[in-house]
Amino acid sequence: MMRQVRRGPAVPPGQRSYGDPGPSAPPYGAGVPQQPSYVDGQGYDDYDSGYNTGQVYGGGPGGPGGPAGAPTRGPRPAPNWRRRIKWTAITLAGVLIVTSVATYFWADSKLRREVDLSKVIDRPESGSGTNYLIVGSDSREGMSKADEKKLHTGGAEGKRTDSMMILHVGDSGDTLISLPRDSDVEIPSYKGSTSGKVYPATGRREKLNAAYAEDGPTLLVRTVEYNTGLHIDHYVEIGFQGFANIVDAVGGVEIDIDKGFKDKWSGADFKAGKQTLDGQQALAFVRTRHAFAASDLQRTKNQQKFLSALAHQVATPGTILNPFKFYPTMGAGLDSLIVDKDMGLWDLGSMFWAMKGVNGGDGTSLNMPISGSTGGNLVWDKAKVKTLVNELNNDQKVTVTGN
Repeated sequence: MMRQVRRGPAVPPGQRSYGDPGPSAPPYGAGVPQQPSYVDGQGYDDYDSGYNTGQVYGGGPGGPGGPAGAPTRGPRPAPNWRRRIKWTAITLAGVLIVTSVATYFWADSKLRREVDLSKVIDRPESGSGTNYLIVGSDSREGMSKADEKKLHTGGAEGKRTDSMMILHVGDSGDTLISLPRDSDVEIPSYKGSTSGKVYPATGRREKLNAAYAEDGPTLLVRTVEYNTGLHIDHYVEIGFQGFANIVDAVGGVEIDIDKGFKDKWSGADFKAGKQTLDGQQALAFVRTRHAFAASDLQRTKNQQKFLSALAHQVATPGTILNPFKFYPTMGAGLDSLIVDKDMGLWDLGSMFWAMKGVNGGDGTSLNMPISGSTGGNLVWDKAKVKTLVNELNNDQKVTVTGN
């Protein structure tokens, strides 16, 4: 019991205290329940019970110090890490799929499908594997006068072929064959790419690059097929500016140069040994021919070597997994490549992977076998060419060696 607390002095007998209604009034008024008395100590149990049990300050049932068996707040449940990992993986997979699909359609829309191989007439039958005709043209498309001066390209009008290669992709190994631009070939009958008129064969013999100059890619394909017997499945062409842009976008290409050389015409000035070439240097490297005794043959070897190294550089994880390299490289390549109308991204990827394999030693690279020359033109070795084409058509391992 709390000690009795009195407020003010005691009221003398016979006098009413403040608020006393007097003897005639009911003690607490009609209908008003009797209130507990705090004078005689009654009612303290009810008034202070909340403080005694701790209910006011968090005690009582459910709180600290509450009765045994009362409900209490349990500990926070542990996080469900398995569920979190599952949903994180699903989210990442979704982002990857959406990004991949968007990248595919973006890249596919940038391909310049400008060559219609359906216009090529009298074609040989398709063999096993896939044959790509890869052409480097001297097109100055998109180049300013400053670019032409920087890259030592000159300002010639029109387009000619600076390099031509056949890439065979098959189950028995990939093969890269350079076709010298000075190769002596017969211009066959062909259908004009713009006129639609059929021009009959006259037995006329020209350098291989003259076919492109005469009627563009379709006549070049027709001439290569006629003189080799190989069916060309896809056509890929790149100009000077695009080539340099791809090399710069990938951050340069490392190559091992066997012997140093200089050429004022292409701007080449190289020392022997491993070095990384930028776009300008790379273009000079693949174009140089005046610095070599066997000018066209040595140039084709350099072109093979560099293009394989470039494909290897593009296909490395450092490029593919780095969006700051991958997208600029892909954009530079797709903006400058001209391909046939049936070319897809899968075909293009297969071509680059095959060239990467050739550079890594998984394939074969050679020049078209040469037996001699006539009037400054290089004459193909017919017997070796026949064996080579037969091996490629049957997707057999190539045994023929070139110059």
